[in-house]
Amino acid sequence: MNKTLVIVESPAKAKTISKYLGRNYKVEASMGHVRDLPKSQMGIDIENDFEPKYITIRGKGEVIDRLKKEAKTAEKVYLATDPDREGEAISWHLAQILNIDPDKPCRIEFNEITKNTVKNAVKNPRPIHDDLVNAQQARRVLDRLVGYMISPLLWKNVKYGLSAGRVQSVAVRIICDRENEIKAFKPEEYWTITALLSDDSTVFEGRFYGTESEKLDLKDQQQVMDIVKELEGAEYVVTGVKKGEKKRNPAPPFTTSTLQQEASRKYGFTAKKTMLLAQQLYEGVDIQGEGSVGLITYIRTDSTRLSEDAKNEARKFILENYGSDYVSGDKAKVKASGRIQDAHEAIRPTSVLRRPEDVKSSLSRDQYRLYKLIWDRFVASQMAAAVYDTLTVDIKAGRYFFKATGSSIRFPGFMHVYMESSEDAPEEDKNTIPELTEGQVLKLVEIKPQQHFTQPPPRYTEASLIKTLEEKGIGRPSTYAPILSTIQERGYVVKEGKVLVPTELGYIVNDIMLKYFKDIVDIGFTADMENKLDAVESGQIQWKELVRDFYNQFSKELKDAMEKMGSYAIPDEQTDIKCELCGRNMVVKHGRYGKFLACPGYPECKNTKPLYQDAGVVCPECGGRVLVKRTRTGRVYYGCENNPTCGFMTWDKPTGEKCPQCGGILVEKNTKSGSIIKCSNKQCNYEVSMNNEKI
Repeated sequence: MNKTLVIVESPAKAKTISKYLGRNYKVEASMGHVRDLPKSQMGIDIENDFEPKYITIRGKGEVIDRLKKEAKTAEKVYLATDPDREGEAISWHLAQILNIDPDKPCRIEFNEITKNTVKNAVKNPRPIHDDLVNAQQARRVLDRLVGYMISPLLWKNVKYGLSAGRVQSVAVRIICDRENEIKAFKPEEYWTITALLSDDSTVFEGRFYGTESEKLDLKDQQQVMDIVKELEGAEYVVTGVKKGEKKRNPAPPFTTSTLQQEASRKYGFTAKKTMLLAQQLYEGVDIQGEGSVGLITYIRTDSTRLSEDAKNEARKFILENYGSDYVSGDKAKVKASGRIQDAHEAIRPTSVLRRPEDVKSSLSRDQYRLYKLIWDRFVASQMAAAVYDTLTVDIKAGRYFFKATGSSIRFPGFMHVYMESSEDAPEEDKNTIPELTEGQVLKLVEIKPQQHFTQPPPRYTEASLIKTLEEKGIGRPSTYAPILSTIQERGYVVKEGKVLVPTELGYIVNDIMLKYFKDIVDIGFTADMENKLDAVESGQIQWKELVRDFYNQFSKELKDAMEKMGSYAIPDEQTDIKCELCGRNMVVKHGRYGKFLACPGYPECKNTKPLYQDAGVVCPECGGRVLVKRTRTGRVYYGCENNPTCGFMTWDKPTGEKCPQCGGILVEKNTKSGSIIKCSNKQCNYEVSMNNEKI
């Protein structure tokens, strides 16, 4: 009996699905795309209405031969690639190669790789969705036109090997605009006045508000000193006590964007790493006692929607493990923005009963951390709100007023399982206010005037840039990680610590794009193009019509740039480090893994070497300098300059101080409970908190 052939993208996915379908099915992997536009040429026939020229991807010949052989003897062939535009396009290409009629039921899809969903999918095949394919073709053709027509101009006038991308160029512009804001920022002085007050049992803080009739802004020292002089002799009387309640609702389950942001904030994962790990969890991991199991639902989504089955399973789990008080009183509905496609569920565990601790031994450390993050967030999203008791006290001091505010958690609710790590996530107030009554006179312990200066907007991190791209409608779930990787690999942006900083090259390319291709880097134009691509997917616009409209304006800008663009010189940063081969002063260059030193005598002298930052610490083993270094994957570590002669290294940042117990280097280490200082010597157990309290 001939078997049914099911084709997926990856061997891991094939392994998981094979387990569920049984012996009457043969599952094979296409190893991703099998056809694409050629790399050596644009591959778009502009004169023939932008017809794309697809070729077999180099190295895929054997894969295609194997699939053709299996398809010939199969009773049926089902194409089970990922449930999105990219997956639909892969299935469309496979159908053409294998002579499968795309209008017949040959396509199956599932949002999670579990037994029931896979078996149901096989029972409900459908034709290939032409509009989904065309939306992917439109994006691919648009990106190819921009990349292959602007890049040669950059090679000629700036530097060989550069590229311009339709969406990456907007991301570079956003980062450059923020850097310009920071450079142009002028700090403004302002002051605060804090009063430490006491009811003879508890000392608490009151913040200066102003007078009875208005709030006062404190702008200079003389104004503040005059007010402080009055306050030092004033009587502090409670004029109002207001008790209240505040609820904090749980965050919704993860979308692609929010997962990338949270994994970046909590674990320092790049968007690329997060998606790689998530793909592994989705396609299937060997779980002890179960075999290959898909642990999470599909990972490219902008929806927070959950199936009723998933919600009911979670609420039952919460009831049995935490009690009825912790079950959400209503099934919260998240209002979707106009850009959300809602084609898939949110990212969630395929079964809430598969707890992170149950599968920990079968996962790598990072797989476990990401799975736990997804599991925790999903469970928390179905739990009751946290409840805070709030207290606001008005205090009169002469003709001025202070306000004291505090809050305490009455019921933790969802926070029993998960707390969001976003910078603005509210926490329990540390200002403990005693029971006070109206008319009560308080004792002044201390007046603390403090000078401040307004701060410039922060540089983007990967997390905050993804959030901004999503808010502005730039890109879609599948594009965030490639955008971030590309702009760093091209040397337009470098990561300094956690923040993204434009390079000189990034500035030059951005200036060129703003001058000659203003539509390409216009945020509104790019967001509108995303909406039009969505309209292609829904069948409202023909994809070639969209490309034609774009090209009519783009070709005019391209012609103008070709006529007017001059040469741009990129000055190299000079150093006083001598090239040991020819004696020239070496210069700083930017590469895929950051900055490095190179001889300016290239191509006669091709000497290069790493550029390391001094950590300001002496090596405890040989007395050399400790340098800040990076692994090939970009992870920061600290090692001795005399490596390999000296093998000292540590992953944690040295403080510059010695351990009082053994004389080793003290390092900063991040733990779940906060940052600590500990000894780098593994045989020493010295640890203190960041404020030097013994742990």
